[in-house]
Amino acid sequence: MSIDTLFSPAKFGALSLPNRIVMPALTRMRAVPDGVPQQISAKYYAQRASAGLIITEATAISVQGHGYPQMPGIHTPEQIAGWRRVTDAVHARDGRIVLQIVHHGRWSHSSYNPDGSLPVAPSAIAPPGSAYTPSFTQAPYEVPRALETNELPLIVASFRQAARNARDAGFDGVEIHGANGFLLDQFLQDGSNHRTDAYGGTIENRARLLLEVVDGIATDIGAERTAVRLSPHGNLGGLSDSDTVPHFSYVIGELGTRNLAYLHMIEPRASSIGLADDASIDSANNAMLFRRLFAGPLITAGGYTTQMGVDVVTAGLADAVAFGRMFIANPDLPERIRTGAGLNAFDRSTAYGGGAHGYTDYPTLPLDREVAIA
Repeated sequence: MSIDTLFSPAKFGALSLPNRIVMPALTRMRAVPDGVPQQISAKYYAQRASAGLIITEATAISVQGHGYPQMPGIHTPEQIAGWRRVTDAVHARDGRIVLQIVHHGRWSHSSYNPDGSLPVAPSAIAPPGSAYTPSFTQAPYEVPRALETNELPLIVASFRQAARNARDAGFDGVEIHGANGFLLDQFLQDGSNHRTDAYGGTIENRARLLLEVVDGIATDIGAERTAVRLSPHGNLGGLSDSDTVPHFSYVIGELGTRNLAYLHMIEPRASSIGLADDASIDSANNAMLFRRLFAGPLITAGGYTTQMGVDVVTAGLADAVAFGRMFIANPDLPERIRTGAGLNAFDRSTAYGGGAHGYTDYPTLPLDREVAIA
């Protein structure tokens, strides 16, 4: 196995990556209840600054956009200041970091809204399963309220403001979360979008909200600092689509005309990776199916080993590979891959919520010095 492929530099829009080993968005639930990242998060991200690129955990664009306990936001001055501590710490170690911005849509719960209002979605269809409320208790998902057509410009405006806030917080760009069953993905897939207005029915209509968000953010902060995450064939949140390949081919083709920093696609074999430590190999190959439709840089994610990462980049099916659980457990992952050092085992029991244990105390190689952050 030649790992040199993963250590060649790459240009992703305005971002210059020293290697192709990406830390993807990873839900950790360590913000304080008002969505402000804690000081310990600056240490957590700075420890991983040797990644070619860090993509933060999903971050809410508005109060309405929150969907799980201790989720960070980017819609208040306090949240912006909290994230500034993170970006300063990462940049002090010569790292690159973008903020993943999201609206949870029907994957939220009325307990997150101060007025107790229902979560919103393209259509009044509840997802299966249970939500986690702010107190970490489980409650059945509610039937969401279908957004009115005249409310959708407000959703776009919230995404745009979040992107501007991210730049104010020092981020190098933003990744728009259009995957994993959240609001923009709910609009894209016809199993969750039963609308009859200009945002439902045809794939051109269902893609309208995502493309309006992308175009608005690109206008505000530059296309070269704007990226998108998609999950064709994904079924998280009970989503489904009647004709995935042609529908997502249209979406990806449209994104490919916009000179974005990159497209980040999740492989469907990892649809349950947040719930288990293995990934299915009996599923579609998104990198193979859609790579030809996006001329810009492509990140692929989902259950990759080092060898699989080398193979997919060598084959030209992606320009970089995201390693999730490996980065949680190995802050110095690029160095471990480069030297062939052993990997720390991922401890799932410490993944969500808590403090330093399982967050900033995974051991690093002896040559790596401790991050000094007050």
